[in-house]
Amino acid sequence: MRDFKRYLVTSALPYANGPLHIGHLAGAYLSADVYVRFMRLMGKDIVYIGGSDEHGAAITMRALKDGLTPQEVVDKYHDLFVKTFEKVGISFDIYHRTSDPLHHETSQDIFRTLYKKGLFTEEESEQYYDPEVNQFLADRYIKGTCPKCANPDAYGDQCENCGSTFSPTELINPRSVLSGSEPILKKTKHWYLPLNDHETWLREWIEEGTVDGVFKHYPDEWKNHVIGQCKSWLDGGLQPRAMTRDLDWGVDVPHDVPGHEGKKLYVWLDAPIGYISATRQWAKDNGKKWEKYWKDDDCQLIHFIGKDNIVFHCLIFPAVLKAHGDFVLPYNVPANQFMNLEGAKISTSRNWAVWVHEYIEDLPDKIDELRYCMIKNMPELKDTEFTWKSWQDANNNELVANLANFINRVVVLTNKYYDGKVPAFDEDASFTGSSGDDSEFYDSEMLSLHDELQELCQSIRTFDFRSGLKSLMDISTKGNQLLQYNEPWKLVKEDPETTKTIMNLAIQYVYVLGVAARPFMPETSDKILALLNLKPLKEKGELLKLLDKLCEGETLVKAKHQIGEPLHLFSRIDDSVVATQMAKLIKEEPTPVPATTATPESKPLRDPITYDDFIKMDMRVATILAAEKVANADKLLQLTVDLGFEQRTVVSGIANYYKPEEIIGQKVTLLANLAPRKIKGIESKGMILMSENSDGVLKFVAAPAGAENGSQIS
Repeated sequence: MRDFKRYLVTSALPYANGPLHIGHLAGAYLSADVYVRFMRLMGKDIVYIGGSDEHGAAITMRALKDGLTPQEVVDKYHDLFVKTFEKVGISFDIYHRTSDPLHHETSQDIFRTLYKKGLFTEEESEQYYDPEVNQFLADRYIKGTCPKCANPDAYGDQCENCGSTFSPTELINPRSVLSGSEPILKKTKHWYLPLNDHETWLREWIEEGTVDGVFKHYPDEWKNHVIGQCKSWLDGGLQPRAMTRDLDWGVDVPHDVPGHEGKKLYVWLDAPIGYISATRQWAKDNGKKWEKYWKDDDCQLIHFIGKDNIVFHCLIFPAVLKAHGDFVLPYNVPANQFMNLEGAKISTSRNWAVWVHEYIEDLPDKIDELRYCMIKNMPELKDTEFTWKSWQDANNNELVANLANFINRVVVLTNKYYDGKVPAFDEDASFTGSSGDDSEFYDSEMLSLHDELQELCQSIRTFDFRSGLKSLMDISTKGNQLLQYNEPWKLVKEDPETTKTIMNLAIQYVYVLGVAARPFMPETSDKILALLNLKPLKEKGELLKLLDKLCEGETLVKAKHQIGEPLHLFSRIDDSVVATQMAKLIKEEPTPVPATTATPESKPLRDPITYDDFIKMDMRVATILAAEKVANADKLLQLTVDLGFEQRTVVSGIANYYKPEEIIGQKVTLLANLAPRKIKGIESKGMILMSENSDGVLKFVAAPAGAENGSQIS
């Protein structure tokens, strides 16, 4: 893989005609932010560009609807975008806007260059015109029936139902959005980019990764659906594409071009040029040369977008860049698919959306919880779905039960046994490693940690952010296992020196998690490092240094370093929070969640038992150490649980509700004196107590907070 001196990352410019919803976040912004933060941590020269797309018919339509001027509309939503992105942690180096004079100048310069090189064709065509308002109709001013899926409300350029793109004249029963009347066809003159002239080199670039035999990128590193959509367009034959429109709002065609009067640049020419103008502004503000990021082959250009923008970023904009002659081409366009919501497509017209700014207002202390859930379910290769229940489960079963549980235990035990000072370690001490292997040593555990971290890094490098997040949680799981296998709360009395080594290792794990969490959950990263009494990361090569230290076997947090006091990173999300958000989504008053599990639909009480019957049951606190699916049994998990004084195998019918990897480290209540019995050939010794709601959903009966394994419940 080629190493580049510089990297330029862009996220699709959101239309400034409405607020951001979680589909936008999952499509183009969180993925880019994770990648950029990671690359900064690896010491790369990388610039992250964003901005508001403030031209085009969508803006003027919103202005008409709201009774505002287009400028008032874009000012309103640009300001909202800036605040929303900042609050949710999207770390742009610059967030620009296409209404800025520098953008108009940049766009006109590029148009003028292509015009002077004779790369446009000037064509007269018939376009829809509304005689009632005396105006040519932009694509978004025309609605009709989609020729592909029969959606009656398709726009003139794209159907939001099936995602197909087409020309307005292909619509069935077209009508004007401005007057509701049937438009007429009227002749007008525009400049076109003849994409058909670029078809040969575009096919070579997409399929082979070369242009005229010169390497540009590795096609096998591009997502299949990106390559597939491009090849589909190429196989269908590219057609000339209009670069101008008859509009009142947008970037003027340069006034030194004959026939410019009343003509604006087409928004799909103007918008991606916004990446260039934003880079120019960033360079001006920071004393840099913007050309080094756009005109130097040592810079890697990466566009993060949703799948509806693939053609524009992979065919049309590259054709403009190459036609101009001075610009680099995108090295990768890791477009995401769509995120759906509660079983349906996100729809702004029906208000079926989770608006990000409203989430921030309602749940200001749950920002990283949203980032975690969104990245875990990121639509990288196929459409995915957000549900409030999955958001709650991801928080309660993973962030709380795994990550926060491990870090809290380490901080609590270090303060309890060593007055908060990192204990010294013995590199020759033998203990049970985080993978369950006996006779582990300090250096081998540190190297294992290095390997785990390398897997995380490789996932992010290849735009597999879901796997990267899983690697982060796997590191936390192994930290939990290190404690569970060795039980330092017991070992401290029997072998205090080995206990010091284990706790020192656990603190190293916490530090690694603090650094590795940064791309995914930046606020959580700061909190973890604060627990260790360390400063927040500056994102200047700290991860690269960490990998080097792990490879060399160096300790990351030195002995005798004073850490901070315990603090819970995450708190459980109650059912009432989910109920409130669901009610907001479906526009109903939230249904109160009772304080107890009893509801009118609850199962009836069983027959009474005597006190003597009750005291026969021996219920104990236990922790799940390992979990795996039982062969040929969809509902069963085989669990290894720690009772403090012994470990047991328990078979539990919870596979439909919990994945094995999600419940490692989970505290449970075990009916310990239930007679053993064989289930699918496995001897099960005990029963995990679960609660069951009226829908039949099972949840763990939580053990008392702070209770040690083996504690009796009575």
